[in-house]
Amino acid sequence: MLRRTALALPLALAAKPLPLRLSVRVEPLFPGLPLAKQIEKVAQAGYQAFEFGDWRAANAKEINAAKRRLRVECACIVGNKSVNPKGMGLCDPAERAGFLAEIRASTEAALEFETKQIVVLTGFKVPHLSREQQQASIVEGLKQATDIVSPKGVTMILEPINTLAKVEPLNPKGNNHADYFLDHIPEALHLLRQVNHPNAKLLYDLYHAQIMDGNLIETIRQNIGQIAHIHIGDVPGRHQPGTGEIDHRNVFRAIRDAGFKGYVAMEYVPLGDALESLRAVRRIVEAI
Repeated sequence: MLRRTALALPLALAAKPLPLRLSVRVEPLFPGLPLAKQIEKVAQAGYQAFEFGDWRAANAKEINAAKRRLRVECACIVGNKSVNPKGMGLCDPAERAGFLAEIRASTEAALEFETKQIVVLTGFKVPHLSREQQQASIVEGLKQATDIVSPKGVTMILEPINTLAKVEPLNPKGNNHADYFLDHIPEALHLLRQVNHPNAKLLYDLYHAQIMDGNLIETIRQNIGQIAHIHIGDVPGRHQPGTGEIDHRNVFRAIRDAGFKGYVAMEYVPLGDALESLRAVRRIVEAI
C-alpha cells in the first residue's frame, strides 16, 4: 500500500528534496499540448513549478485545479504580452498609458492564476528617442507600475534579451529581436537600481546573458538580491544544459551558494526527448 501511494505521487514530491527550486517554461518543451497536459509533464519530470506566456488564452479555474492536483506551482506569467509589445512598451513615454493598463490586467491575472510574478519586456528601440531618453522612460514606467503591483503582492521581473543571435530558437520563424532595447545585464541592473523598489527585479536569463555579457557566476554572486527569477538554456541553440558552452553544474552551485530563493526555470528547445532532458537536468541539480 505504501509503495503504491509513493508511486502515485508526482516526482516533484516523491523524490528527495532539491537544492534549487525548479520550474519549466512549458511551450518550448511540450509544444502542441494543452496547458493542463503540459503541467502534467512538468510534474512527471519532478519539477516544482511551471510557467507560460499567454494567460489570456488559459482558463484559470482549470489550470488552478490541475496544479493543485499535481501539487506544482505557477512560477510566473508574461505581463505586457511579447518581446515587442506594441502600444504597451516601456521605451516610449507615449505608450505609458498602454503599458500601465496591461500591467493592471496582468496583475489581476497573476492573482487569478495564483502566481506572484509577471515578466516585463521593454519592447523594441524607439528610433526618434535617444538611449538616455528611453532609459528614463523605462525607469519612470516601472516606478509608476510599482504602485499597481505592490499592493497586490506581485513582482515585475524585467527581462534583458540578446540582440546578437541570428535566430531566436523559441520562435525560429519570427523576428530575432535584434531591435530589442534592453540587451545587457549591467544596464538592466542600473535601471532597476534607479527604480529601487522590492517589486521590480531582474529576470536573469542565462542564454541571453551568456551571448551578450558572459560573466554568469560573478554576476549572480554580486547581484543575487536583484535577481528574482532565472531562465536556463545553453549556448548556442538554446538547448538543454550539457549541449553547449555553459558549465551549468558550476552555475547551479553558484546559484545555490548565493542563497537564491526564487525559481530556476528551464526555457529551452530540447534535443531529444523533452522529459528525459528535464530529468537529466534534475540529476545535475541533485548532484551539486
